[in-house]
Amino acid sequence: MNEEKPKNKALSFLSGEGILVVLVIISVISMFLNKKPMADTLADVPPYDDYAYAIINSNEPLFMEEEYVAEPFEYYSELDALGRCGYAMACISKDMLPKEERESISHIKPSGWMQAEYDFLEDSVLYNRCHLIGFQLTGQNDNEKNLITGTRYLNMEGMLPFENMIVDYIEKTGNHVLYRVTPIYEGDNLVASGVLLEAVSVEDLGEELYFHVYVYNVQPGVIIDYATGESRVDPNYQK
Repeated sequence: MNEEKPKNKALSFLSGEGILVVLVIISVISMFLNKKPMADTLADVPPYDDYAYAIINSNEPLFMEEEYVAEPFEYYSELDALGRCGYAMACISKDMLPKEERESISHIKPSGWMQAEYDFLEDSVLYNRCHLIGFQLTGQNDNEKNLITGTRYLNMEGMLPFENMIVDYIEKTGNHVLYRVTPIYEGDNLVASGVLLEAVSVEDLGEELYFHVYVYNVQPGVIIDYATGESRVDPNYQK
């Protein structure tokens, strides 16, 4: 007669309810470690602290009800007296997504364009000519009303993931996305402190896509003078 081996308590725990408990614990820890900064309004946005963006108004955009119309359009504000861009807005359709490659925009000098190079940055350069409404959304290329002085961090880590989200949704559904980008300046500063992004999928009234975030125009390791665009190395920066 074979003697029954004692059950391994650890293996017993890691089955059934035990696995569920572990998954819940991991989920809670993950939420805590990856919690994005949040604010009720733009005025409440906390200072930058390692996250590329802050969630505004519980991620709900502030479009008016009458703006939810599935009719493609683009709007770009006139430059102000300081040569700064205002907000840009579009209802983006699949037909608006560009098929051609982007051409050079090096001849555009947005307000506060004081390019600088730092050897610890990718490609060494601090600033990009950042499209408010990304090229991949409407094909707008060298429109000076749509280009601001923005860090590579703003462009690649902050704005690009949201632009990709819009493209992916439109290509999947063929629906429209209402999108508004507002550069935020303090006083007469020539460089925006950040940009406000708002988007909502139109046909399904935001069922599948919506966001409302403030993206910080910062570059880890660099201190920016937003009044002029000049910059210097942050002596306290640690990779």
